[in-house]
Amino acid sequence: MTQTVTVLGATGSIGRSTADLLTQHADRFRVGALVGGRDAAALAEVARALKAEFAALADPAGGPALAEALAGSGIPSGAGEGAVMEAVARDADIVVAAVSGAAGLKPTHAALRLGRTVALANKESLVCAGDAFMRDAKRYGATIWPMDSEHDALAQALHGRPLADVRTMMITASGGPFRTWTRERIAAASPTEAAAHPTWSMGMKINIDSASLMNKGLELIEAHHLFGIEPERLDVVVHPQSVIHGMVYWRDGAVTAELALPDMRVPISHCLGLGDRLEIARGRPLDLVKLGALTFEGADEDRFPCLRIARAALADGGAAPTVMNAANEIAVAAFIAGRIGFYGIADLVERAVTHFAGLHRAAPADVEEALAIDAEVRAWSAQALPELRAAG
Repeated sequence: MTQTVTVLGATGSIGRSTADLLTQHADRFRVGALVGGRDAAALAEVARALKAEFAALADPAGGPALAEALAGSGIPSGAGEGAVMEAVARDADIVVAAVSGAAGLKPTHAALRLGRTVALANKESLVCAGDAFMRDAKRYGATIWPMDSEHDALAQALHGRPLADVRTMMITASGGPFRTWTRERIAAASPTEAAAHPTWSMGMKINIDSASLMNKGLELIEAHHLFGIEPERLDVVVHPQSVIHGMVYWRDGAVTAELALPDMRVPISHCLGLGDRLEIARGRPLDLVKLGALTFEGADEDRFPCLRIARAALADGGAAPTVMNAANEIAVAAFIAGRIGFYGIADLVERAVTHFAGLHRAAPADVEEALAIDAEVRAWSAQALPELRAAG
């Protein structure tokens, strides 16, 4: 039976990997709608290749360029928030939520409210409004499939077993480009150096988060909401080969792990197949003999304070993760622009979490409240940047 797929974030790294699989299995899937950010030409290219039934650009100014790029294809298009929501509202069996950052909250939640099966790659949805998302998923009969490689691995390892049997859920980190660097060398790192991820090919923002280990902090928060497991039963280990993506430590001492080469098409195929394993053309087999060894290290929270800050936000709960994520997005953008140094990211995030600790204690009741807090923190963080740079 052919299933209809909508892809939110179709022009990003995950969106393109999804498009590759949809092309390989064109007999199994049809594409209902595609949503991109600002790149009209890239979205039109993907829409034509997948024979999408509708294409929407989040940037309202890009509407004419998208329409021109799709001229003659017969594919209707639109731009702006209304067009994005129209794309989400179209019939779909699976909605791939791969918009990066807090910008993905509204469309992802809209898909959830329609009772869709949501293949979730937008971790910020659960970081910023996890309680509301999981509550509404149950309320509207939606199903969430984790698409991040770590959470897909944990779901496979857990395999429906009760949490009472679990001692710890462990996610892995490559360690990023700075794994072996001194703190002094990291402090002087450029955005280009921070974005040079050793094993994964991702967008700039995610690469920077991986370099700071903030990405692992976000993933711990995501795992807490996805699996309903307490923060103290979640942990991170550095695994430079990026072959093991997640592990479940059982109360009897056994460990179940999922192994795969670092290729996002693996978790994407598991989600698109709704648990079935789709063949991946041009996929490389995992050769453990050739690999030779798998190594593990503890995560250094002194050199990578963002992980410590994220752990604390998860433990504090309430709106702390929402605040942390908003400040981090502003800080990463400032670092990329050369306005602050690498450790300025952690400094700004920690200042924001401390500043807002007494102002927003309860978890956001809904997506609207989460976005209101997000906007407030972004405004404060932007004003704090000059002071931070002067101090540093």
